[in-house]
Amino acid sequence: MATLAPDAPARDGASPAEGTAPRLRHWREGVLSEADIAHIPGEGGLPVIGNTLRMLADPHAFTRRMVDTYGPVYRNKAFGGWNVALVGADANELVLFDRDKLFSSEQGWGPILDRLFPRGLMLMDFDHHRADRRALSIAFKPGPMRHYAGSLNRGIAQAVKHWGGKPMRFYPAIKALTLDLAADSFIGIPWGPEADRINAAFVDMVQASVAPVRRPLPFTLMRRGVKGRAFLVDYFTRETLRRRAEGGGQDMFSQFATATREDESLLPVDEVVDHMNFLMMAAHDTITSSATTLVQLLARHPDWQERLRAEIVAITGGGGDIDYADLGKLELTEMAFKEALRMIPPVPSTPRRALRAFEFGGYRIPAGTPVGINAQYVHHMEEHWPDPQRFDPLRFTPDQVKARHKYAWVPFGGGAHMCLGLHFAYMQVKILMAQVLTRYRIEIEPGYAPEWQAWPIPRPKDGLKVTFRPL
Repeated sequence: MATLAPDAPARDGASPAEGTAPRLRHWREGVLSEADIAHIPGEGGLPVIGNTLRMLADPHAFTRRMVDTYGPVYRNKAFGGWNVALVGADANELVLFDRDKLFSSEQGWGPILDRLFPRGLMLMDFDHHRADRRALSIAFKPGPMRHYAGSLNRGIAQAVKHWGGKPMRFYPAIKALTLDLAADSFIGIPWGPEADRINAAFVDMVQASVAPVRRPLPFTLMRRGVKGRAFLVDYFTRETLRRRAEGGGQDMFSQFATATREDESLLPVDEVVDHMNFLMMAAHDTITSSATTLVQLLARHPDWQERLRAEIVAITGGGGDIDYADLGKLELTEMAFKEALRMIPPVPSTPRRALRAFEFGGYRIPAGTPVGINAQYVHHMEEHWPDPQRFDPLRFTPDQVKARHKYAWVPFGGGAHMCLGLHFAYMQVKILMAQVLTRYRIEIEPGYAPEWQAWPIPRPKDGLKVTFRPL
């Protein structure tokens, strides 16, 4: 394969001097050879497969070993190609803030997500991303958010009232609930057979997105995922047209269906469909993972569980429902959630691709290089987080946040690609805590420490065994 020159010309007619980064048309264009990055320390691992199996076995231990051995900039061969890891808060800032438009999110995530979730917001760059993000942001304005809050209060209350008394596995329970909540808040349909079919299609797509077999061969996860996508494309296309004709509604999908760009034109129907597919995927497993982390930590730290309960009761009067206007008052609850996101970020690492050559950490990194940052590692660096294994929500008081590197905590990304739905995530978890902690005490067996699957989105391998003891 041809190697890109360090200062390759723009592929779309623009030049760096015009303020637009050169764009490679596809991530298969200009694939690196080992010689291109031989000056960067690192290793290629086994023939053909590289370090893939080592990374899958324990990605966090692998990163620690590589940083300890080679430093915060290292090359690695895995998943079929070479990439360069950039580790640290400064690296997070360089890649996520991307002041000079050096990095493509589209070409970083594309090899993983493009077959099933093409043209989602995370798979867009620069002007196209900015225009669509602005159009979609209407779904997260105060009016729609109040509507979602009402739906979440009703849906979560209906589910958690059945959780009390018996030991249960929390992860599958919150996963099922999150899917049902998405059907209500995101799509605006009641729980039932139609929502179940949509949920099943999404589950198939998410599982296929990380399947080792990348072609839709018979009986593979990818085949199921591709069929799930076909079902949802058909469903969302019909529904987009219907909701436009009928004037939409307050649910997120209706907001997307009627969203307009700066020139007042509606988004094309196929783009609405792709954005909806991607948003459901991005919101579903990440909220499931982070809510599970918080429940486990509160069960391990009953003192903090009591502090959150007291805060919630003081604001709600002891009832489970919480008004949208009062969500901002749950300051300790938000700090506890942020600490959970620090300890186990739902997106442990983030890929990008360099569109131009750049320098970092004393190394020149050529155009076309796949690069990655690692939130999980940075969230546990002692220079930013003293005693990083300790659960301490007070790390997120305003004074502590102000004193820390701005990019030492990046569970929602940063810069132009900061998660569009982060306030929805805060809202859903706060409402979950309000409904749970006013009813139950969360308990786990003494000494219980379930093993977590670290990648692609963290989850407890045994589902997290907990008991919700009625108060």
